[in-house]
Amino acid sequence: MEENTASRSAAIIAAHRAMESAKPSNERICYDLFAEKLIAPNVTVIGETDMPREQALSIFKQFVPGFHEYFLARTRYIDDYLESCINNGLQQLVILGAGYDSRAYRFESLKEEMRVFEVDHPATQAVKKDKLKRIFNNLPSHVAYVPLDFQQEDLGGGLFNKGYNNRLKTLFIWEGVTMYLDPESVDKVLSFIAGNSGSGSSIIFDFTSPEVVQGTDERPEAVAWRQKTTDTGEPLRFGIGLDSLVSFLETRHFTEISYVTHDYFNRSYFDHPEDNRAATPILAIAQATMQMNTFSGD
Repeated sequence: MEENTASRSAAIIAAHRAMESAKPSNERICYDLFAEKLIAPNVTVIGETDMPREQALSIFKQFVPGFHEYFLARTRYIDDYLESCINNGLQQLVILGAGYDSRAYRFESLKEEMRVFEVDHPATQAVKKDKLKRIFNNLPSHVAYVPLDFQQEDLGGGLFNKGYNNRLKTLFIWEGVTMYLDPESVDKVLSFIAGNSGSGSSIIFDFTSPEVVQGTDERPEAVAWRQKTTDTGEPLRFGIGLDSLVSFLETRHFTEISYVTHDYFNRSYFDHPEDNRAATPILAIAQATMQMNTFSGD
């Protein structure tokens, strides 16, 4: 992403949610009432165009099969996980690489009971804040906006400057980010989380495989995605295999590690034969809890 330019991909992901949210309640996989309001009228799942949205979606599905379905499933799954955390005593929420994520505004309990930190690139965050001011007249007081470049700046400094409390039970949502960071940056974020979170804190994030990043996965969506991200200046940089995930997180002081793949999404969300929808197998979601003895608070 260019230094002073808002993320194009953030708007595109929101366009996927907006299309699904426009469906009747008994047909949609996820629901985001703010997605449509956070993007420009001409933004579709392939970017800005005068093309009808359904036509743009058809093109997108041909280019990267299963990505649209994965984006919807990811939103639904993380929404459900967040709801579960809230019901189990969550005290603080941090959204890393927030983009046009609207959970801070969709979940009423977040507005009433806890502080939410949205961490994102300054250029994207500035655009989002302008849009939120138009929607709410003022920026919601329960949200702290933390401008940060993960590749160059320290997560801890940004969070603590905005009032982050490392003694509280916290959920870190890291959606659609890890694959664009170098391994060192991923390690720094995980290290901060493991050492600066209250008892029972957790993380949920999605990831791809090393084969996709390296270009040895020859599935159409893998080839197309890797080429597109390279062409747009946001190349894929980090991948972790399913067989390595548990040991990878355990050595970084996480426990209760689990993951879900396309098999779960297709079985849970796309199980109607007439639906003709299926999530790509090249992306998955992991969740884990911080080990209590790694807490480094005073």
